[in-house]
Amino acid sequence: MSDPAASAPISLGFLLWHATLRWQRLIAAALRPLELTHVQFVLLAVLWWFTEILGERPTQRALADQAGTDRMMTSQVLRALERRGLVDRPTHPTDARARELALTPAGAELALRAIALVEEVDRQFFAAVADQPALEETLRALSGIGPDQPVPEVVTS
Repeated sequence: MSDPAASAPISLGFLLWHATLRWQRLIAAALRPLELTHVQFVLLAVLWWFTEILGERPTQRALADQAGTDRMMTSQVLRALERRGLVDRPTHPTDARARELALTPAGAELALRAIALVEEVDRQFFAAVADQPALEETLRALSGIGPDQPVPEVVTS
């Protein structure tokens, strides 16, 4: 009798799930020496983009919206980053309910180091795909992030 698992069809969702798990493990391993979680990295990198590229000091809400993270979780993660001396969260000058965000010098330096590591992981991971523009188009379609939406683009070189 043949092995039924050997001939079972593999769904695209199952493959996407496993590709995502593999990518997340690689990212986590790259960030571990910096003592950053993936979510901490994303928030630092997006905050770096806001402050260094756009020249803005976003609110926590704007950061969460841009990063695609839950607002309550974003607040908790930012408090942890603040305790590490990586982020400043003063009260917003015109809205006492909001926090205005900035990276400390240590936070900006760590963000750049982490961005470089993650970009290298991405370069190696996605090198398996020959048509990078088609992959980007596919991932944009799957994520719902259109070409006209502002997505932080970090250039470290």
